[in-house]
Amino acid sequence: MFNLFKKQSPLDKLNDKYKKLLAASHRLSATNRKESDRKYAEADEVLKQIEALNKQ
Repeated sequence: MFNLFKKQSPLDKLNDKYKKLLAASHRLSATNRKESDRKYAEADEVLKQIEALNKQ
């Protein structure tokens, strides 16, 4: 209940963004392969940022 006012860490925000991009890529894969690949590439960039934060 008190997590309502708790701010997310940058790592949590990146994880959420990564999951949303992968979901969008999966949805688009059935209709528009080019857009799906673009979303997957964005998700890959976010994953690289997540890995960089984990190394620190």
